[in-house]
Amino acid sequence: MTDLQISNSLTRSKDLFKPINPKRVGMYVCGPTVYADPHVGNGRSLVVFDLLFRVLIQLYGKANVSYVRNITDVDDKIIEASKQKGISINKITSEVTDNFHKNTKDLNCLHPSAEPKATDHIKDMVDMIDSLIKKKLAYINEGHVYFFISKFKSYGKLSNKDLEELVAGSRIEVSRLKKNPLDFILWKPALEDEPGWDSPWGKGRPGWHLECSVMSEKYLGKKFDIHGGGLDLLFPHHENEIAQSCSNNANDILANYWVHNGFLTMKKEKMSKSLGNIETITEVLKRYSGQVIRLALLSAHYKQPLDWNENLLKQSKNTLEKWYELYDEKENKNKNTQTFSILLDDLNTPKYFARLHELFSLASKGDKNKKNEFNDACRLIGIFNESKETLEKRKKKSSKIDESYISKQIEARVQARKSGDYKLADKIRNDLLNNGIVIEDKENKTQWKYK
Repeated sequence: MTDLQISNSLTRSKDLFKPINPKRVGMYVCGPTVYADPHVGNGRSLVVFDLLFRVLIQLYGKANVSYVRNITDVDDKIIEASKQKGISINKITSEVTDNFHKNTKDLNCLHPSAEPKATDHIKDMVDMIDSLIKKKLAYINEGHVYFFISKFKSYGKLSNKDLEELVAGSRIEVSRLKKNPLDFILWKPALEDEPGWDSPWGKGRPGWHLECSVMSEKYLGKKFDIHGGGLDLLFPHHENEIAQSCSNNANDILANYWVHNGFLTMKKEKMSKSLGNIETITEVLKRYSGQVIRLALLSAHYKQPLDWNENLLKQSKNTLEKWYELYDEKENKNKNTQTFSILLDDLNTPKYFARLHELFSLASKGDKNKKNEFNDACRLIGIFNESKETLEKRKKKSSKIDESYISKQIEARVQARKSGDYKLADKIRNDLLNNGIVIEDKENKTQWKYK
């Protein structure tokens, strides 16, 4: 396979990727709302679209790919968090954004081509709302501005939902100010203690859906290639983006390909802040490296649910440590068509990992070409981003056991083996293992390493 095929939520099929312009491939992905530190469910989206970004770079060149991921720094959730914690909005958004960037670095995600903040584009949002009103696609009611959902006949196409059924079972916020229960907010008034900006409809702030429409158009144009995000954003967020953008620009489409990653689950339940079954990326980083987390998040196909548990992390850690036995700091940067083509089939990471295991086996038998291919293939998916030395230093730093103690225990074990006390020798080995130290007997010598 030489061409990228990707699952498209819009067509509900796996489609051949054909960019609008191969010299300007555009991808927009909904970024974080910075009211709380990102959890590992958010991390899955980060890693999945980072992988897609890397694949696109391989196909079209870094200079020809624009990856835009926004920061939502004005939102009802942020305001609520500020009130509950008694901390200013600026302090919350600044700290959470900093932690988000630290997490993306730990997960070895490439920095996007652009990372616009919502608050830097308020004027553009006001202009778009004004345009929608003038076209009679939106209406004003007591300082609120709503989008006329009935004016967009294709509403529900992305999510495959029927309008009448949506109205009947609507969980959308119901307000007496709306002409239709499905009409969504474009602008809302700000209370005295809330952030707000001047507009023709009074001081207020934009709706969340509008923010992404404005920023995607600003950086990628009225029509672009790929729009991505978690499956939970498909409706109503992405559906609403399409409605307001296409209506305003008289387009039949906003993005040609809509890509959604599946949920991360914990004990088979969707991981979410509302359910309280979350673990932040920062919390997991206290136990495992960013490389281990990245490997775990890529272990299942991106469209499928992935159950997050300690066994998954332990398996990923063991796999990574095994693979590091063949780590080569020299980057060959030779794209192997056979191996790379696996990713072209809808980012098939399970099959790609199977190929990595195969390459590892062949390389372990002395095949230097396979070793080079193995290293390049690991780096392509964003692992092998730190040297063996750095890896060992980090393990050493996290270890609570003194090296002099390790040496004494190894010597005691050597003496126990010499005297035939294998029970004591095994106990020493197991005690060290429980403290994160692995003992290896090679060529009549005892070596140790951090687990």
